[in-house]
Amino acid sequence: MVFSHEKLDVYRAAIQYTSWSFLIGKRLSGLHRHARDQLLRASQSMPLNIAEGNGKATEADRRHFFEIARGSALECAAIQDVLAACGAIGMEENCRAKELLDRIVAMLTKIGGRGYAVKEEAEHYGRFSESESVSQSQSLSAI
Repeated sequence: MVFSHEKLDVYRAAIQYTSWSFLIGKRLSGLHRHARDQLLRASQSMPLNIAEGNGKATEADRRHFFEIARGSALECAAIQDVLAACGAIGMEENCRAKELLDRIVAMLTKIGGRGYAVKEEAEHYGRFSESESVSQSQSLSAI
């Protein structure tokens, strides 16, 4: 027996990502255990919310669960960045997994029926001169 959510490409991609996160999780311990646990929770949240949302009767309910799954995918991307910055995963591995996450986010955005876009411009954050940027980089590396 096949459930309707199992036919969705986004669900299969989310299961694939969750499988990858468990493989990575086996390698992570010690200082990385909190990020590992968060990655496992967020990655599991994606297919679970996709399945639950797909079974809802109203569009609003479906959208709600798809948006939660989308948020979990974005959270996974941020967790990967943390793990890469700390040397727990390599940059190439991070990029490959993010390609899958990007696909998942795109599909969830589409089936969620809302247009999402980053609307902030760089000037909102202020601009630094080259010497200020170098100074900030040096102070961060000293931490």
